[in-house]
Amino acid sequence: MPENTMQEICLQCGLGPDEIPLVPLVYQDKKLWICPQHLPLLIHNPARLEGKLPGAESFPPASHDD
Repeated sequence: MPENTMQEICLQCGLGPDEIPLVPLVYQDKKLWICPQHLPLLIHNPARLEGKLPGAESFPPASHDD
């Protein structure tokens, strides 16, 4: 597997494309995957991905000023 690619599984739940749709992400030159169920976690509470996404604990949650 190339160095800049991770296994195609949701970075939160570990499900793969045979089990659930996956959305690709590119971060720090690495391709990551997240399922639609956990995409809101990345948007609204990224700190909960600490240990699974480098630096997630310092990502600010989305602003809801709209």
